[in-house]
Amino acid sequence: MLQKLHKLAGVSLVALLATVASAQAATTVQFWHSFNKSNGETLEKIIANFEAENPDIDIQGEFIGNYNDIVAKLQAAIPANRAPDAVILEVTRYGLFANNSILTDMTPYFDADPLKADLYGYAREVGMIDGKSYIVPFNSSTPVLYFNKDIFTRAGLAEDTPLNTFDEILAAAKTISEKLGSEGISGIAAPGQFARWGLVMANDSELVEPTTGDILLDKPNTIEAYQWMASLVHEHKVASPDGVTDEDVGRDAFLAGKVGIMMNSTGNYGGAKKAIGDNLVVRPMPCNKICSVPIGGAGIGILSTASKEVQDAAYKFVSYAASPEANATWFAATGYLPINKKSVELPVAKEALATQPGIDVAIKSLPNAHGRARTTVVSWMRTTEYKMWDAMALGQRGVEETMKDFAAQTREEDQRASN
Repeated sequence: MLQKLHKLAGVSLVALLATVASAQAATTVQFWHSFNKSNGETLEKIIANFEAENPDIDIQGEFIGNYNDIVAKLQAAIPANRAPDAVILEVTRYGLFANNSILTDMTPYFDADPLKADLYGYAREVGMIDGKSYIVPFNSSTPVLYFNKDIFTRAGLAEDTPLNTFDEILAAAKTISEKLGSEGISGIAAPGQFARWGLVMANDSELVEPTTGDILLDKPNTIEAYQWMASLVHEHKVASPDGVTDEDVGRDAFLAGKVGIMMNSTGNYGGAKKAIGDNLVVRPMPCNKICSVPIGGAGIGILSTASKEVQDAAYKFVSYAASPEANATWFAATGYLPINKKSVELPVAKEALATQPGIDVAIKSLPNAHGRARTTVVSWMRTTEYKMWDAMALGQRGVEETMKDFAAQTREEDQRASN
């Protein structure tokens, strides 16, 4: 009997050691991302579900900051050999890394993955440069127009107030500021960069032409759109200058019930609904001259410096993150667009569509949604645009002069990047 117990103990010890060895042998994937607060919690849930299905893979997610922070920190980490294995990259900025062979060409993975057939066409397209796949979208978005129904009512505006043109939006913002300004309420939040790009597109123009890469910053319709946006702050004073340099300030003021209208990513839906509740109304972006909105958000890329084993493990996670189950969970919790055609048929997504009014506005905007340029110069252009916008919105410099100068600088930078 004693001998049998010793034998059983030995077998148990071997099994335990094998389990420990297996856990220790798990492939680790260091993953940089840009989600905190409630979105970060949802991402952690998705990671945990993936690891439960793939116990041999350990996804070490790390919040790095916003999209700009990730680009800057990745540029610093690469020469120092401190780059992650996988990273969230915004859909116009990843070209900077794809075009310099820093991102892995995932085409062999993607083409062999049944997932590819399940993705919406836009989700496949925005991850590609010159026919090669460098990111698979995770959080896709378009800008939408949000307004606070309670503020509209108090300002004497009906819920069905037209907000389809620049003039209509300005009129509503003026009414709010005039009626409620004494209470510290602004008519509209100064548009952030994603909304600014969308407003240029609604005015039948672009910043950089998506297919040719031509710089369109100094085209008349682009200048006209910036003139209107800047006028909200320094001329009509319906948007606070506090939200110009730090666009999160305008968003947070809207969430706090201090701003009537906000144009921002559909990815803000979850936070806005939580903050404003039934007073949140979501509308499509204006169609000032045409109906056209940008595809935004980000996708997951894999660094070429990762070992083959780690790249294989990372792609398993990339594929899972775009699966119907993970994508439905993400959509329902955040308001980001479904990227997988099967996501909206799952119970969690159906419930969100049935119980969260406005969460479907961006989905309905998809026929008018377009991918944007992702040439190398776009990252430089977007970083520089913030400074140009500050000068124009704060009335420090004329819009036409600024945009022509900006266009010239961008063309020079584009030429340098091409050489």
